[in-house]
Amino acid sequence: MNHVSELIRCTDFAAIKHKDQRRKDIEATPYINHPIGVAKILTEEAGITDIPVIQAALLHDTVEDTDTSFEELNQHFGPEVCGIVKEVTDDKTLSKMERKQQQINHAPHASYKAKLVKLADKLYNLRDLRRCTPCGWTAERVQEYFVWSSKVVAGLRGTNRKMEDTLDDLFKERDIII
Repeated sequence: MNHVSELIRCTDFAAIKHKDQRRKDIEATPYINHPIGVAKILTEEAGITDIPVIQAALLHDTVEDTDTSFEELNQHFGPEVCGIVKEVTDDKTLSKMERKQQQINHAPHASYKAKLVKLADKLYNLRDLRRCTPCGWTAERVQEYFVWSSKVVAGLRGTNRKMEDTLDDLFKERDIII
């Protein structure tokens, strides 16, 4: 199977899995826009051409937010893609605060490929927050998300200068010391 077919197959799989989900913005944007946007950041902005990384970006929220299992990802997309997704997936059995702390703790120890996906995911989410506040979020909650994200990104440093510089600009806009 060629690379284009692999990416389309991943996009289709993610679209089916996320079909009933929406982002929390005022427009209730289809959720699939998020993983596609993360993959787009990796390819267009960060210059990443590694197919398993792009596949993992497309699939990065399937286990966390849908009925998808790691076994299913492994069966459809192989151990490398499954492994990257596993590294960036939060453990939903933990409390929200524990999950947030785990992301900070895990970031420096993630593989290079998982770090790329995590950087692009943070960049997409922060741009989205800058564009529009999710329904029910206060300005303080948005700022807290930026501060927490800066702590996760601190553990990802040295992975991709272009994404890190763009993230730094977003943090500076919010007066977050990096």
